Amino acid sequence: QDYDGQRRAEKLSRIIITLFGVVGLVWGYIIQQFSQTVYILGAGFVLAAIVTVPPWPMYRRKPLQWQKPRPENEPSEQPSKSKKKK
Repeated sequence: QDYDGQRRAEKLSRIIITLFGVVGLVWGYIIQQFSQTVYILGAGFVLAAIVTVPPWPMYRRKPLQWQKPRPENEPSEQPSKSKKKK
């Protein structure tokens, strides 16, 4: 993902969870069942995870341009370790 896609995914997840939380709270209040509020909020979390966690193409529109790796030189000889005197 790119940074813009991450921002979009986070904003979308917050909107989904907030909407489901408000709807769940109102519905739970109307029918006087707090468990329904929790179930609706849980469904919001699941939906937000499905929509925002996988790397969907809508979140990868502006990929980051990474620097190309430098070619590795021949490995330099490692200094020999001196033996400890007893």
